[in-house]
Amino acid sequence: MAQPDRPLSPHLGIYRWQVSNTLSILHRITGVGLGVGLLLLVTWLAALAGGPQRFAGVMGFLAGPVGLLLLAGFSFCFFYHLANGIRHLMWDAGRGFEPAVARRSGWFTVSAAAVLTVLLWLLILVF
Repeated sequence: MAQPDRPLSPHLGIYRWQVSNTLSILHRITGVGLGVGLLLLVTWLAALAGGPQRFAGVMGFLAGPVGLLLLAGFSFCFFYHLANGIRHLMWDAGRGFEPAVARRSGWFTVSAAAVLTVLLWLLILVF
């Protein structure tokens, strides 16, 4: 049976990679990061309820290099997901779809998340 002459569906080989592609993937990754961070928070709360010895163990882990890296990553995930969520709210209102505006708002989202993460950790480490 012969295939009808019709166009193929577009695929990644046709499209040029854009900032929005990366930001969409990053939004999904940060969503997973928020889930992992929530598990970390639940572990911390369970240790708090479990007594001083368990709490000291979890705090020892969180104060170490791996724990601090996880907390910093969780902070970035939170701020990126928040900023990109606001960006998506603007899109839901029908604003910001022009390619130049979408590109600028995307870079602003990443920059805002990075700056807010650094500011949070400066506050945490200084005070």
